[in-house]
This record gives sequence, C-alpha cells and structure tokens, in this order.
Amino acid sequence: MIRVAFVGKGGAGKSTIAGTFARLLARRGQPVLALDSDPMPGLPYSLGVGVDDHPIPHDVVVAGPEGGPRWVLRPDLDAAAMVDRYAAACPDGVRYLQFGNLWGHVTRLQQAQHAWSQVVEELDRDSWHLVGDLPGGTRQAMFGWARYADTVCVVVEPTVKSMHTATRLLSLSGARWAPLRLLLVVNKARDGSDAARVSERLGLEAAAAVPHDIDAGRADRRGAAPLDSAPGGPLAGAVDGLVDHVVSLYGLGRGVAQ
Repeated sequence: MIRVAFVGKGGAGKSTIAGTFARLLARRGQPVLALDSDPMPGLPYSLGVGVDDHPIPHDVVVAGPEGGPRWVLRPDLDAAAMVDRYAAACPDGVRYLQFGNLWGHVTRLQQAQHAWSQVVEELDRDSWHLVGDLPGGTRQAMFGWARYADTVCVVVEPTVKSMHTATRLLSLSGARWAPLRLLLVVNKARDGSDAARVSERLGLEAAAAVPHDIDAGRADRRGAAPLDSAPGGPLAGAVDGLVDHVVSLYGLGRGVAQ
C-alpha cells in the first residue's frame, strides 16, 4: 500500500496537492486515509469536507507507561479504532484524521502528535493507502514525522525562499530513517521554464509540474476543493499525473484495486 507524505514551505500549496492527490487515488478503487498533522490545517478544504478545526478529542491520549512514550492512546483504542470512531468521511471515499490542532495549551499538540505517531506505526499496512500532510517548513519533517512514509513529496514554488526550504528538506535522503524516495513537485508553475529552473537549482528532476491554475486559486480563496470547483483544470490534471507516477513506483497499475 502507498504511504506518502507531503512537505514544503508554508504557502507552497502542499495541502492543496495532498488533498487532491488523496481523492484522485481513492477514485482508483482502494481505501485512502488522509492524515493531517499541520497546526494550521488546510487539508480538509482540498478534500472537500466542511471541517475546519476538527482534531481528535484530547481524551483519546493518556500518560504513557514509565520508561515508555510520554503519551499513548488510551487502552481501549488502537489505530483501527481511531479511524473507525474519529476519521471524517470525505468525497470519493477518503477518510480524514486531523492531529495538528493548536487550540488550548501546547501540551494538547504534543499529545495529538504522539497519537499520530502511534497510529501510523500500528495501522495495518494492508488496510489503507496513507496520504499525510505535514506542517510547513522543516521542523517536523526533520524530527521524523514523515518516517512512516515510503515516498516523500517535496512541494516547492518557483521562488527563492521556497527552493531554500526544499533544499533542506531534500537532505532527508541522509536521515537514518530516510524514505525510499524523495519526489520533487513544482507547484504554481507559470510555464515550463519555472519547473526547469527549480529542477536545476535543486539538482533533481521534477516528478510533477503543477501549473498555476486561476480557477483552483479562486476556489482556494473560497475554501473550496479544486476537484469540486475546477475538476478539469490544469491543477487536477497535473496531480492526476503525479498519482500515476507514484502508483507506478509501487508496481501498481492505474486500477490499484487489482
């Protein structure tokens, strides 16, 4: 099963691409679980659900055993039960869990992210394709929140600041828990030269170049999903091509249910 994480500088569009990716993957016949650890979540909008801040309840996490993790899921819960009880239902059959809410004391965030770690470690690998959206920047990615993923997609705009962040994120290839593959996704490209310039700067060929999509941008400002507002637009088409590419890396055909 596919396990992919989307990372990048804040504002690069990773949540929009991650949500669109999750829905297009789900349309190919197998269950997709979208996991959100971003304290400023944008993923539910691109998934097309009326969920703003809808994190897991804080009481699902309790203090861990002496000598073990600081926080763990309470004894009556495991990863499968978390999905059954708390994952929101989204269009195209995607399920969605948010772990990154910042309301309340920062301890709540720490608890939620320990729950994230336990869920991705315990979830049956044969049950779900996992699509994760990490917070913008490098901190959580460098601290290992993407370690569950076989594939990490680094989303980058053709700007100096975004490319600088991407340079740091690509160093994940040297981590002890490095993913099997790092993919470069150039977003908001206005022409072919943007993707070429980013690829040259980062020394990596782009797995996908997502064009600047005026209709998808307008939809984003309204909090609407690209697949609902611009289903035949360039963003949707480019992300569908990215799904094709990732599916092929796992040796799966277009109909992944096979």
